[in-house]
Amino acid sequence: MPVRAAAIDLGTVRVGLAVADELGVLAHPRPFLDGRSSRKLLTLLQRLAESESIDVFVVGLPRTLSGREGGPARRARAFAERLHECTGRRVELVDEWLTTKEAHARLKAGGTREREARHKIDSASAAVLLQSWLDGQRGAV
Repeated sequence: MPVRAAAIDLGTVRVGLAVADELGVLAHPRPFLDGRSSRKLLTLLQRLAESESIDVFVVGLPRTLSGREGGPARRARAFAERLHECTGRRVELVDEWLTTKEAHARLKAGGTREREARHKIDSASAAVLLQSWLDGQRGAV
């Protein structure tokens, strides 16, 4: 049975969002969410979990170039814990190494202009993260 998953690229202003298709094969970016209020963000994600039957949230875990975890990683870990408490859904933290770079490359290859990319990059990064996770799940079966 396919797992319905959503990925989050956590930012302080914009939060990228991507949701897997019903078969759990492809990640689709969604419009970004406002990241300035964690309470509102959690409410929106709780509604998403209910309306789209999300089983698992994949949250990007940012690391420094040396592979260490800094402030943004601690923020992601704390957010993941609150997301689990709020939704009751499983939450997995996944290293988001190079997802933004990959998302930029994909947007550029698709003909997206730099100005337009600014509004799409967060969710495109979430889609890269989610697709990688989905591919890994199929390989683990």
